[in-house]
Amino acid sequence: MAILTRNSRGEMPFLDHLEELRWRILWGLLAAVVGSVVGYVLVLQFGVLEILISPFYDVMGVEERLVFLSPTEPFFLLLRIGILTGLVLASPILVYQIWAFLSPALERHEKRAIIPALCLGVFLFAGGVLISYYMALPMTLRFLLFFGTEYFDPMLRAGEYFGFVTKLLMAFGVLFELPVVIMILSALGLVTPVFLRTKRRHAIVIITILAALLSPGDVFTVTAAMMVPMVALYEFSILLSVVITGRRRRARTIGGDPPDGSVEAE
Repeated sequence: MAILTRNSRGEMPFLDHLEELRWRILWGLLAAVVGSVVGYVLVLQFGVLEILISPFYDVMGVEERLVFLSPTEPFFLLLRIGILTGLVLASPILVYQIWAFLSPALERHEKRAIIPALCLGVFLFAGGVLISYYMALPMTLRFLLFFGTEYFDPMLRAGEYFGFVTKLLMAFGVLFELPVVIMILSALGLVTPVFLRTKRRHAIVIITILAALLSPGDVFTVTAAMMVPMVALYEFSILLSVVITGRRRRARTIGGDPPDGSVEAE
């Protein structure tokens, strides 16, 4: 109880923080469960499996079919894809719960920058998934499935195929969140445009390594399909950092620097 009695600035006591965190986690888990149920229904009713299998048919032909070797594999495969779909659907609620817990600790100008960043992240994630689905995935399948066909006959297990496809789609979606990360770090004053420009060569090397690891296949097609948009997103992130850093400087100029030891007003 000593922690509670030391609160002299109207801040939430430590135990109340823990209580709020508990409720945020519970609401997040509930959203994940409900989203998983909805995702499973969507997988069964709206042809999600057909959408994910379509690139395989485009490469191999409709006469080729995926196989399974266990009686329970189709059920658990549908269940995993349904849960993944549900988590994607519930992600806005999960992000909101995190935001609602952390936002009281942020300053006003930081909130104004982070909210657009979160909205931008939704579109960037969707864009990364679409680019992966329509560009990187077909090229990757075309290379891998026809590699060594003079020695082997391709026969894909359904579970391994869907695991590969979902990992590739999610990898592109997550990597396309780079501008969002840069926006948030710039709003918090942790990175600057000068820092990003001076580290451009290092960033290109890291992007090349990630592209080579996440998109196996011919280096001039599959890897480039990930490298080119990632480099473009890095340059776009520098522009966003310039805008956000300029706003932070103008806000400090207008508001004035507070005296040493003072507390800034909300």
